Amino acid sequence: MEKTGELYLPHDFHVGKAHELHGTDRIVYRLFEIFPGFLSWLTLGGVVFLSFFAPATAAYLIIAFSLFWLLKTVYLSIHVRHNWRRLTHNIKTDWTLLLSRLKHDYLWHLVLLPYDRENYETVRGTVKALSEVNGNRKRMIVVLAPEERAGNEARRIAERLVEKFNPIFGHMLISVHPKDIPGDTAGKGSNIAHAAETARVRILDPQGISYEDVIVSAFDIDTIVYPQYFECLMWYFLTTEEPHKASYQPVPLYNNNIWEAPSFSRVAATSGTFWQMIQQERPEKLATFSSHAVSFKALHEVGYWQRNMVSEDSRIYWNLLFAHNGDYRVVPISYPVSMDANLAKTTWQTFKNIYRQNRRWTYGVENVPYILYHSIKNKKFPFFKKLRLAWVQIEGFWSLATHPIVLFSLGWLPLLVGGREFSTTILSYNLPIVARTFLTLAMGGLIVSAIISTALLPKRPAHHARTKYIGMLAQWILVPVTMIVFSAIPGLDAQTRLMFGKYMGFWVTPKYTKSLAD
Repeated sequence: MEKTGELYLPHDFHVGKAHELHGTDRIVYRLFEIFPGFLSWLTLGGVVFLSFFAPATAAYLIIAFSLFWLLKTVYLSIHVRHNWRRLTHNIKTDWTLLLSRLKHDYLWHLVLLPYDRENYETVRGTVKALSEVNGNRKRMIVVLAPEERAGNEARRIAERLVEKFNPIFGHMLISVHPKDIPGDTAGKGSNIAHAAETARVRILDPQGISYEDVIVSAFDIDTIVYPQYFECLMWYFLTTEEPHKASYQPVPLYNNNIWEAPSFSRVAATSGTFWQMIQQERPEKLATFSSHAVSFKALHEVGYWQRNMVSEDSRIYWNLLFAHNGDYRVVPISYPVSMDANLAKTTWQTFKNIYRQNRRWTYGVENVPYILYHSIKNKKFPFFKKLRLAWVQIEGFWSLATHPIVLFSLGWLPLLVGGREFSTTILSYNLPIVARTFLTLAMGGLIVSAIISTALLPKRPAHHARTKYIGMLAQWILVPVTMIVFSAIPGLDAQTRLMFGKYMGFWVTPKYTKSLAD
């Protein structure tokens, strides 16, 4: 095993797929890839089987699922409400004042902006927001990172923006990610890993900037930062014990274009925000997601983001956690960054894009075999902590792929196929009553969701009538449908692909600006 200090960095540290290993390791990793999908299909198949051959048992299981869902909904709704209060408090906080009490002028921000075929206006909007943040922008290094495969237009966009905004920042450079690098999965992870190394070679080392003094923000290209974001981030960095053993996670709000998106897109986008808000209140279960921040020192020690991954945003957390033998965490900063909800030229294309995006997100299940594999390998990682982390991840992906389908699709199956003998029992009579009652009570959490989602909306554009607020509230009746179509089914799809070794590539969500086309 190779060592850097006390870090755990074996030769297979950056394994992404079973076929990258050999011998017994390959077999073990492959079994771990199969496990999540097998568990989900076993659950769904078991409910169907029992509905035919042991309907009473199936009925009790469905009631148990419904009760569990009710309790979980109440529990999660409380966390959403608490984080909403924390979020609104942090937005109103004067971070400039708080930061003035701490020595911070030595810190640098390295901002990585990877993109593929996004248009000029999308990239410009992100850079413009960076140019308007509070604080010393001369301590910012902005890296525009187009993909070579996107062609000359992507590079021309970067050149135009450097010419326009370069005087505002301390440094601004272009890092073109070459195509067809052996071992790279084309996508965000390989791009930002290349961009970070480019910044090190071209800026940090020549300027003598200490890696410990650089906070790296890896953003999606549609990320719009709020004015005090970097001040808030610095405050958390400076007040966190052992700040180089932590990543920093803002709350993603998918509301850049929320007023233009169709109702099902708004519900899917806001549900993703709510899940991240919930996780912010449970930091022991929080992993990095989408736009996040981490010290350059920590990144450089583990070789940056994995280049052979789809879910690079969460994998970097697991990399760092195992490298530090469990002594690493994610600090929730409860401060927002804003991104786009899914929107395409047609409703049907929007529908397909949401499905593909959520399938890519739920392909984070590829972290489960990594966690299990290195839990076996790393003997310095506390056993019970490894056990708890593995359980949280397995249960989370299992619940995501099975619970909505069991509750909203298979819940009535025993009544339909259970046979005459079961249909005459008291249990048969009570099953729909009990299940419906639990689900109705659980749906009461939608009231909380509707209120908070409305409070998080950006200012209503003048061309939208006030009556659209009614639709913003009514849209939450779509939750049972969106949970199945945009959560459970793509989650099951992702797990099934991993189970059969049909590994996914990185799918770039197309960006569409309605105002430009219309």
